[in-house]
Amino acid sequence: MDRHPEIQFKSAKEIADFQDMRLREQMAYIKEHSPYYQRLFKEHGISFDDIKTVADLQKVPVTTKKELQEFNKDFFCVPMSEITDIVTTSGTLGDPVTIGLTKNDLDRLAYNERSTFTNAGLTKNDTIQLMTTVDRRFMAGLAYFLGAVDLGAGIVRVGNGIPELQWDTIKRMHPTCCMAVPSFLMKLIDYAEAHGIDYHNCSLKKAVCIGEALRNKDFSFNTLSQKLHDRWPELQLFMTYASTEMQTGFSECEAGRGGHLQPELIIVEFLDDNNQPVGEDEAGEVTITHIGVEGMPLIRFKTGDLCYHHTEPCSCGRNTLRLSSVVGRKGQMIKYKGTTLYPSSLYDVIDDIEGVSNYVIEISTNEIGTDDILIRVGTTTPQEEHDKFEKQIKDLFRAKIRVAPSVRFETPEAIHAVMFPQMSRKPIKFIDKRK
Repeated sequence: MDRHPEIQFKSAKEIADFQDMRLREQMAYIKEHSPYYQRLFKEHGISFDDIKTVADLQKVPVTTKKELQEFNKDFFCVPMSEITDIVTTSGTLGDPVTIGLTKNDLDRLAYNERSTFTNAGLTKNDTIQLMTTVDRRFMAGLAYFLGAVDLGAGIVRVGNGIPELQWDTIKRMHPTCCMAVPSFLMKLIDYAEAHGIDYHNCSLKKAVCIGEALRNKDFSFNTLSQKLHDRWPELQLFMTYASTEMQTGFSECEAGRGGHLQPELIIVEFLDDNNQPVGEDEAGEVTITHIGVEGMPLIRFKTGDLCYHHTEPCSCGRNTLRLSSVVGRKGQMIKYKGTTLYPSSLYDVIDDIEGVSNYVIEISTNEIGTDDILIRVGTTTPQEEHDKFEKQIKDLFRAKIRVAPSVRFETPEAIHAVMFPQMSRKPIKFIDKRK
């Protein structure tokens, strides 16, 4: 693919004109190759040639996870002989979707993650320790590896978990940055403190974080990242946001003011429940249209993720749109005792409670048809102190979100087994058992 990293620093109008041009190229490709969108456009009387600007996308019906699951094969634009890598979505909100990438798609993926690393100020002189899986049909781990190769940086593929191996690698290989889930970094700190490791003076100086939110709406640290910063202030944290379907990520620069759009790779809209654009003061569902994808390009795909967006220029000099951390997921909205909640607001409360080793949140439907919340807490708190600890937890929930869910105490080992089932590629903290 042609690369134009300088476009991020152009004016807003130049970026918009560039995206309009690239959109027309993608529409011409999809017109020729996509069975699903050929059928959709015909059914709705839409001409591909009429989609000339990003604003024209509003003429096109949105695509949801339901269509991807039901018509998965119809989204493929090339024969399987041209597919180089096959991955699946995590299946968090339903059956996994199969996605195929061509050799050019992998080059595009590498370029995206190279930009993630350069946004964080990394160069070929850095060594990056990958604390994420590269197998299990997981796109992200491979993307980070390819991006680091493209950057020319050193790479140590440790994989997820195993704090002892992570620290042994840090001691031997002296990486300067890691790719990790933020909550796992807390485990690394716990292990270091329990085994006399001076993590404050280790080689790691930056962590590019995935899978969990780092920031509040105003870009301040949320509870989890604040605790991380307080315990390991020498480690600079960078937020990323991506999904398998997007085949693209949004990543922070060193200003820490949200994830930057990659104008060469993706178009993003923020829509309400009626598929209308929302303003910057309202969280909207992230809706993406690919640029430059060959294997399985998507038009107006609604990710299910709710984010705020920001259009003012960044102090780093980029003029690209920026995304907040994920506020919540459409399929995970909870209505509890008259209050609308998302799991992230529950995480933010329980992450701040001393004595909680780990936890899982279960949502179910009660006998009157409304939502119930159960917080399964892993703790080593003695049995005789559970009543007092439960009251403390519920009081904190009432103070922060005005309602108190049910609480059940279990061993940290039991909760860990729930969080990391055999087929899982990332921690599971939210279980939806609603009918």
